[in-house]
Amino acid sequence: MAKRRKTKIQKISPTINPSAAAADIGAREIYVAVPVERAETPVRRFGTFTEELQQLVTWLSELKITTVALEATSVYWIPLAELLEDAKIEVCLVNPRHVQNVSGRKSDVMDCQWLQYLHSVGLLRAAFRPAAAVRGVRALWRHREALVRQCGWYIQHMHKALDQMNVQVHHVLTDITGVTGTAIVEAILAGQRDPQVLAAFRDKRVKATEQTLVAALTGDYRREHVFCLRQAYAAFKFTNRQIAEVDQQLGEELAALDPTPAGEAPPVIAARSKNVMKHPPAYPVQARLAGLCGVDLTSIPAVQVLTAQTIWAELGSDLSAFPTAKHFCSWLSLCPDNRTSAGKCLSTKTRASANRVAHALRMAAQSCHKANHEFGEYYRRMRARLGAAEGLVATAHKIARVLYAVMTTRRPYDASVHEHALAQKRTKRVAHLHSAAKKLGFQLVPLVEVS
Repeated sequence: MAKRRKTKIQKISPTINPSAAAADIGAREIYVAVPVERAETPVRRFGTFTEELQQLVTWLSELKITTVALEATSVYWIPLAELLEDAKIEVCLVNPRHVQNVSGRKSDVMDCQWLQYLHSVGLLRAAFRPAAAVRGVRALWRHREALVRQCGWYIQHMHKALDQMNVQVHHVLTDITGVTGTAIVEAILAGQRDPQVLAAFRDKRVKATEQTLVAALTGDYRREHVFCLRQAYAAFKFTNRQIAEVDQQLGEELAALDPTPAGEAPPVIAARSKNVMKHPPAYPVQARLAGLCGVDLTSIPAVQVLTAQTIWAELGSDLSAFPTAKHFCSWLSLCPDNRTSAGKCLSTKTRASANRVAHALRMAAQSCHKANHEFGEYYRRMRARLGAAEGLVATAHKIARVLYAVMTTRRPYDASVHEHALAQKRTKRVAHLHSAAKKLGFQLVPLVEVS
């Protein structure tokens, strides 16, 4: 007889929101539904101009609406949500997948009424939103990430232009935007075509010989391809200047939010990675985040500076919205999904998610492939047992649990806990081997190294 799976009984309380409204958000129009007894016209249409949004908020305030449910539709909901928060009206941002309408005709009027009904009977779960100050930093950090991606695109355009000229220098140099590569590209754009002169820009750290560079820099410098190279390089330099401006603004925002007095900042550890970041922030990220979180997140071996900045920009320092680490990992979609019906498990695959924190933790787990610490050992063990993809998710899940503990307790990661656990595990394994050998009539003798 198959063993029955234990299920957790969820208690559903009859929560009622009599002052709940809902809005169906669009790019040009918004339909808002309020309780039928509150207004003669319970559904009204508003435009998306600021004046009309202010009229919408005023109308809701006159009807004594205390909470409004909004679907997370692109970025169209943000202006209305900010005005509602300024008016002290609670915003319940919900996932559109969770509020799909019943079968039948679909219209904006029916959608907002259905959303208002679900919210009034307490069937909607609000999405996690950090504090307003954190959201400001989050917008800047996301913009910075987009600019860094654009830099990658422009570097690819530079590679394409060089390939069309059959100049293979980007296959010889590790980075075309390094010291040697930048000097060569600028010389080409200035009109230099002699490969001997271009190869003379070789830095002493470049492994390729000067003869190899001469062969790689011999090409067909046609005007149209040089023009494309010039455009891509100019765009790359311009985007780098924009990143510097964003860094300056981010530094000012974080400095204004840091409540730690001078000289009382939590201790930070030295950088472990020897790899130089391609686009390092121009402000002291590690010290700023330690002051805001009350603990240095980079004390976790798998978490680097940029990963810690992404985590704080998306979450802030307050994780009270997640009662336990299990809730936190579930929100990140880093745990198996529980889909059962009629006592049968339908699927345990993790849910698809575009969560930026989850992506950052997966990248952190990927960096543990050859690492010599707890998460590196765990990743290699899980990869061998479960496979590459599942092992990556399992390691990201473990990092998330440690991250939750560090941020909620305000205590840095303690490696001695893992070392103590390893010692206990080794003791148990040795005892098991002694017991097995004794049952077979053997006796284990420790190996003595001969000096």
